[in-house]
Amino acid sequence: MTVSESDDPPADEVSPSGPTRRSVLIDLLQQPRYEVLPLAGTAEEVAEQVATTIPVTVTSAPRRGLEPTLALSEELAGRGYAAVPHLAARLVRDDAHLAEVLDRLGSARVRDLFVVAGDSDRPVGRFTDSMQLLQAVARLREAGRGEGVRAVGVAGYPEGHPQVTDAELDRALLAKQSDADYVVTQMCFDPAAVHGWIRHVRRLGFRRPVHVGVPGAVDRLRLLRIAARIGVGTSLRFIRRQHDGATLLRRSGYRPDDVLTGLTADAGRGSPEVAGLQVYTLGDVAATERWRRELLERLHEDGRHG
Repeated sequence: MTVSESDDPPADEVSPSGPTRRSVLIDLLQQPRYEVLPLAGTAEEVAEQVATTIPVTVTSAPRRGLEPTLALSEELAGRGYAAVPHLAARLVRDDAHLAEVLDRLGSARVRDLFVVAGDSDRPVGRFTDSMQLLQAVARLREAGRGEGVRAVGVAGYPEGHPQVTDAELDRALLAKQSDADYVVTQMCFDPAAVHGWIRHVRRLGFRRPVHVGVPGAVDRLRLLRIAARIGVGTSLRFIRRQHDGATLLRRSGYRPDDVLTGLTADAGRGSPEVAGLQVYTLGDVAATERWRRELLERLHEDGRHG
C-alpha cells in the first residue's frame, strides 16, 4: 500500500474498527504526556498550544547541564502545568546537590520526576547510572527532602539499549521497582515490540504502570536522525517495511496514527495494558498538538456515525 507524499492517510486507516478500541484510543489521546526540549521559547509555545491538563516532561541537555531543565520545569509549573523534569544521574554531583535540586523543585510545586542515566560521557560527580540516582532520591525523600515529590519514573527499552545487554536491562528494571512508580518506554515505532516487551517484563514480575513512548507529528529528517542516535533501527525497518517508507518520507512529515492503532489493536482481548502515552514532540509542540486534536476529532466523529 502506498500513501501519496502530499496526502494524509485515509480516515479508515486510522479509525478503530470497534467501540472498545476507539474508546481506548480516545482515553490515551485525551491526556498524554508531552516531552519537550529545554530550549528558548518552549514555555511560550507550550502555553500557546497545550492545555494545562496535559503533563509536560522536560528532557536534559548533557552539554548544558541540569539548569535549563530545572528552569523550564519551574516556569511550566508556574504556568499551571504538571511539569516532569528529567534528572540525569551524570549531571548530579552528589547527595548535597541532589537535595538542593529536590528542594528547588518542591518549592516550584513539581510533583513528578523522571530519572535517567544521561548521555554525558563523563559524570560530573559520583552518580554514573539511573539506579544510583533513584536510590539517592529515595533516601533523601525518606529523610524529608523533596517532600513534594509524589512520583518517580524510569525508562524502559522495548528494543534494547546499544550499550547494555537485555539481561542487564531486565535486572536493572526489576531492581528499580521498589523505588520507581512507573516506567516510560523509549520511542518505538513497532507496536508488536512494545506489546512483547510489556508481556516480558510482566512475566519477570515488574508491576509498575507502563507509559508508551511514541514520536509526535514531526519533521521526517529530524525524526530519522534522532531515531538513529538512540538506536531504534528495528522500529525504523518495521515501519519502512509496512509502508514502503511512505509514512516517513511524506513531505508533511511523520504521523504516529498507525503506531497508536497498533497499540490498541487487541483492546479488550488480552492486549497488554498501556497506562498512558508519552509523546516525544522533538521540538515541534504545535504540530504534535494539532495532530492530536485532529485525530481525536476524527475518532469522535467516527463514533457519532458508527
